[in-house]
Amino acid sequence: MGLKKRILTAAVLIGAAAAVLLIGFSGKTVSEEREESIFTRQKETLYFWYADEALTDYLNSAAVAYGEEHDGVRVVPVLASGLEYLESINKASIQSETPPDLYIVSNDSLEKAFLAGLASPVPESRWDEVKEDYPDAARLAVTYKNKAIGYPFYFETSALLYNRTYLEDFARKQIEAEQDMAAAEEAMAQLEDGGQPAEDGQSADGQESAEGGQPEDGGQPAEGQESADGGQLDGGQPADGAGGTDGQGDGGLDEVEERVKSMLPDTIDDILNFANEYDAPEQVEAIFKWDVTDIFYNYFFVGNYLNVGGSAGDSTENMNIYNRDAIDCLKVYQDLNQFFSIDTKEISYEGVLNDFMAGKIVFTVATTDSVAKLEEAKGNGTFAYEYSIAKTPDINERLLTRSLSVTNCVVVNGYSDRQELASDFARFLTCEYTDTLYSRTGKVASRYGVDYGNGNLQQFVSEYEISVPMPKMVETSNFWVELEIAFAQIWDGADANGRLKELSEQIMTQVTGMPYEETPIEEETQEEEEEEYLDEDALREEAQSE
Repeated sequence: MGLKKRILTAAVLIGAAAAVLLIGFSGKTVSEEREESIFTRQKETLYFWYADEALTDYLNSAAVAYGEEHDGVRVVPVLASGLEYLESINKASIQSETPPDLYIVSNDSLEKAFLAGLASPVPESRWDEVKEDYPDAARLAVTYKNKAIGYPFYFETSALLYNRTYLEDFARKQIEAEQDMAAAEEAMAQLEDGGQPAEDGQSADGQESAEGGQPEDGGQPAEGQESADGGQLDGGQPADGAGGTDGQGDGGLDEVEERVKSMLPDTIDDILNFANEYDAPEQVEAIFKWDVTDIFYNYFFVGNYLNVGGSAGDSTENMNIYNRDAIDCLKVYQDLNQFFSIDTKEISYEGVLNDFMAGKIVFTVATTDSVAKLEEAKGNGTFAYEYSIAKTPDINERLLTRSLSVTNCVVVNGYSDRQELASDFARFLTCEYTDTLYSRTGKVASRYGVDYGNGNLQQFVSEYEISVPMPKMVETSNFWVELEIAFAQIWDGADANGRLKELSEQIMTQVTGMPYEETPIEEETQEEEEEEYLDEDALREEAQSE
């Protein structure tokens, strides 16, 4: 071997040894160093932060799917602590060598994120391509100062959950009673006309039928009529619980379905009327029961009349908390305590849902998570009923309701050096890769066009469409805690007018930066007819005595 070649070989060996030594000092194995050179140095890497562990597997699969479509790009999901989440993102954006390029955050934190430089507006051309795929609530949730600063991902809202089995049984009883009443009226009419009512073994004109129930003319019994041996002839079906068939009419499925639809409450007044008429099974403890301590399940009472920041929840100049309609809604809310007697010290959402599954409640207010829990309970046999979701009822014909919603969205970090690429992945995740979002995470997508295979989830989407998005103003960040306290105090007897006035003055003082005093709204002077709310036990005893 020549001298030149020996020198070259020695140089290569020395370089290799130095590389191994350097890797040893770095704490990495050779394979790890090689992997980093392959995946990190040769690929653009997006760091994607989130705080909900339930999303881990789903986001990892989305990252792989995106990488397969975009050769040369790697997405790294990073699970971060939910405590001081934005503060951690801000710190990492300034100090870390691998700052988050994009992240998931709830819409009520968007103003804080934007003002800290942590949220970049969605490119207008890209937003125009996808915005029609979202309901108004989703678009407004991510809007700040007339610009979209995030992609809507998934949402939470509340709606009316009811025991469908109970309503169907009640519908059948009503239909059967109406049929019996109609038969009795027909018999009475025949007597008044001088004829004889039709009886067992007799034809309509009073003549006895032949043996086996057949008329003397040898004709066959009517379809569905019992034969001599008690069976059915001509394809007739056995009577169901309503005395009708399993088909249309006479208390059949279609008729029961229509009756259940008519029973669904459009208003709280309808629930009260239902409670007055319903002959509840022994295990039912409450006609309507919900978590009165959580603002998410209470807000619908005043949601149509409180204006906190305008439609997008981003304008401190658009505020209206203290008004007559909101006061009237809260007074009705307070009156319901006399009817339903819910103890704020013992109630919880989890407890209410468990009672619903045990058949102790007919109607309640629930969030989207209830569907997965009920389906699981049906699967393991701990929930023996059918259920459905309906629109949250209005208070009455005059006072309307709107549920609260929160939208989790994907935001591109203003500090990212890869904003265009990050925005493209955000669009992919929220607009294209959503078909398995619910099945893998239990989250309901904010966009239209997702087939969940469960109509109850679609009902939640319908409720979301008309919901009130959580405001995003920093000045009102404590509004929800204070409103929840006010609801609890009003439920326990505090003056609705005075308590709402006090709340409005507190929030408006924060918004304006100076002491704020509301003009008192005088109570109605004319005598109003007040509806008497009886407790459920009294109603049940009255129904049983009848």
